[in-house]
Amino acid sequence: MSCIVDFKNVSAAGLESSPAAEALAGLRANEARYFMNKYQHEFTVVPASESQKTLDYVNRILKEERDIEFAAKPLETSRFQVANIKFAYVFYEDGLVVNVMYTVDDPKKRAVGFKLSEGMEIPEELEGKFKFARQKSKLAGIIRGSFFVIKGEY
Repeated sequence: MSCIVDFKNVSAAGLESSPAAEALAGLRANEARYFMNKYQHEFTVVPASESQKTLDYVNRILKEERDIEFAAKPLETSRFQVANIKFAYVFYEDGLVVNVMYTVDDPKKRAVGFKLSEGMEIPEELEGKFKFARQKSKLAGIIRGSFFVIKGEY
């Protein structure tokens, strides 16, 4: 069952099993606010157990592009298109958020982003492979993020 993320009243619903539930909820709300402000798009999430196609899509890109497989349990996903950009998100139990931004008509603007919830350690799978920049958010506190450009077709 899908759920629209409310960025005005942040809730950890759906993320309760995460030790970083509150920080992860803030990060999820931060994404929802971004899409509403930039695209007037309501950010909707689905339990990972109901969204195997999205998980397979993100996992395939991670594996084929950088040989990355996360041990953390996925809790929720989101997949949608705004304008000419397809987006896919996976929210993991450890506080990690992975997003795929894939422009339909411009292969130079395709990337995978990683965001770490406030207080989260860099996952072993990413340790030493990426540099993380810091960003401050009213909803999510200090977010650390990184990305890589997608070279293949998906």
